[in-house]
Amino acid sequence: MSLTDWPDRRTFLGGAAGALLAGSVAAQVPAFHGLAEPPPRKPPPRPGALIADAALNAEVDYAVFDLSGQLLEARGADRPVAPASTLKVLTSLFALDRLGAEARFETRVMRLGGDLVLVGGGDPTLDTDRLANLADSTVKAWTGDAPLRFLVYGGVLPTIAEISPEQADYLAYNPSVSGMMLNFNRVHLSWKAGGADMSLQARAARNSPPAYSIRAAAGAQGPLFSWRQDGDREVWSVNRAGLRRAGSRWLPVRLPELYAGDVFQTLCRARGLVLPTPQVTNEAPDRAAQVAIVDSAPLRDILRDMMEYSTNLTAEVVGLHASGAADLVGSAQAMQRWVEEQGITGLDLRDHSGMSPHTRVTARGMAQVIAELGSRDDLRGLMKHVGLQDARGRAADGQLRLEAKTGTLNFVSNLAGYGTLPGRGDVIFATFISDMTRRAATEGQELPDGVITWTHRAKYLQQQLVDSWIRRYS
Repeated sequence: MSLTDWPDRRTFLGGAAGALLAGSVAAQVPAFHGLAEPPPRKPPPRPGALIADAALNAEVDYAVFDLSGQLLEARGADRPVAPASTLKVLTSLFALDRLGAEARFETRVMRLGGDLVLVGGGDPTLDTDRLANLADSTVKAWTGDAPLRFLVYGGVLPTIAEISPEQADYLAYNPSVSGMMLNFNRVHLSWKAGGADMSLQARAARNSPPAYSIRAAAGAQGPLFSWRQDGDREVWSVNRAGLRRAGSRWLPVRLPELYAGDVFQTLCRARGLVLPTPQVTNEAPDRAAQVAIVDSAPLRDILRDMMEYSTNLTAEVVGLHASGAADLVGSAQAMQRWVEEQGITGLDLRDHSGMSPHTRVTARGMAQVIAELGSRDDLRGLMKHVGLQDARGRAADGQLRLEAKTGTLNFVSNLAGYGTLPGRGDVIFATFISDMTRRAATEGQELPDGVITWTHRAKYLQQQLVDSWIRRYS
């Protein structure tokens, strides 16, 4: 009984006095504990009310489990939808299972007669700084005459022109895939106001040499960015209308072996070893002698960074390593077979990064992956801490802690992982919010009208839902 259930003071005193005179019913009056009795907890808002208030005009699908794997609540949980980058959760577990947490990817320099061969080991994280370390070791170890030929081999992985052909060609997160990659297969373009002094660099923290194998020029007409191949060079044409102010951006690389070879040639020349013009070779240097080597970080560290920065190239590359397939679709299907062998269904996979417009996953399937497979490889330790925000995208305070993977495409905003409230408990969840009509209409566009506001509101709704689930079920 709460304080609001008691009669007013006058009625209570009068009734009590009458009972005492009658000598009978006073003992039936319950003991009064005063203000020490806490008021009842306000029930958390129902998900339906939160979804209605968000006014997103979108499908909101979710599945919520406790840490033991018991389903607590679901809505549209068996509807196949675009997972976006939440698919990297599954890719991480697949790669750890097939390759092991300590797996590393090697980039080597080999000597075959008078030839120097730069051999890619399919390291998605190789940058110019580590390539500079390889150049240091190569120059110290190389003896005799300068190389007669400089070959670059990237055949340890299939060559794929771009991750998602449906995306715009100039988007840096949609580069090519190869066994020889540098700087996530991106090049840094900068320019002064009006398009003057355009430069392209293989930018890293300590070393940023020019990229001679790629050229950029301002043009008066055409799309903002257009790409073409000119022999052994890539050429980007940039509409001058987009260059009124000084600026910079990353562009994807489409000829990765030549890009890496070009940069390695520059680094070696600066250290006193002159290499011929790089040439791509399709023959594995099996009989060559090793000159120098540089290793990647362990796979688990690579995956942690992938989850933090959501690098699509890393996801596709570790997936290809894990499957051994010849293309992205075949690799994704191998990953699908693997997860189905674990008893989890509701997936139709075409890639490892979630960029493909054809990949589909259900909220139940994704939440089951986290609940049933995540504990094997400490998935929670790979998850990113997702900061809270309000409906306008501004940073917000609160007790809710989210260790989760986001997934964002045009008019698709997803979140999957672990939610915690101090002193209340935890849940495992997958929340998929999508307006597939607007998604299809804006495929490949960069920041179409309305997408930023829509995404802020969707992310705020996700936080509200997780908070309400923990309060309801803890």
